[in-house]
Amino acid sequence: MTSDPRIPRSASGSPVQKADLRKQLLTARRALDPATRALWDRAIGERVVAWWQVARPAALGVYWPLRDEPDLHPAYAELARLGARLLLPVVVQKDAALEFAEWRIGEPMVKDKMGVAVPADLRLQAAYPPALLVPCLGFNPQGYRLGYGGGFYDRTLARPPRPRTVGIAYSSLQVVFAEDAHDVALDCILTEAAALQPALRPAGV
Repeated sequence: MTSDPRIPRSASGSPVQKADLRKQLLTARRALDPATRALWDRAIGERVVAWWQVARPAALGVYWPLRDEPDLHPAYAELARLGARLLLPVVVQKDAALEFAEWRIGEPMVKDKMGVAVPADLRLQAAYPPALLVPCLGFNPQGYRLGYGGGFYDRTLARPPRPRTVGIAYSSLQVVFAEDAHDVALDCILTEAAALQPALRPAGV
C-alpha cells in the first residue's frame, strides 16, 4: 500500500495510451492506503463545501462513488444541511447523455442500468443542474479529465446549456495525456491538496 502511486510512462518518455493509462490509474487508486484515502476524502469534501458556499448553484449534480472514487457522502450531508439541492446522475440509455434525479440523503436506493445507485423514487429533472461534480480517474495539467472511456460525461457536457464543472480527483493522479477533440476542460478541479483552475493555477477557494 502506498499514498504515492506512480504512473509509468512509455519507454520513449511519452504518455502511454489512454486504455493502458486507465488501467494504471485504477491500480494506483486501488492501492491507496485506506487511512490516507479517508483523510484525502475529508479534505476534498471540505473544499467542495467551501466551493458551494461561494458559488451557491440552484442545484448541484453530485455522484455516487464507484471503483475507489473519492467518497464525499459526509460533504453531501453537510451540503444538504446548508440547503443545497442535490441531484444524482442516471444512465437512461447507453450512448446517451446522463440524466439527473433529485436526491434526498437517506432515501431508498436502487441500481440503474449501469449498476449505479439512484433513488428508488426516480424523480428525473427536466433541466440539467447548473453545476456538476465530475469524478476524475485522472487529469492533466490543462484541466482535462480522464474517465473510464464510456463517454457519459462527454455527452452530458456537450448538451447545452453546459453546467459549471468541478472535477474531483486525488492530486497524485495528475498525469500527462493528450486530450481528444471532443474533450472540454473542467472549470476547476478540487483535490485534497488544492483547488485548481484548468491551467492548474491555484484558485481562490
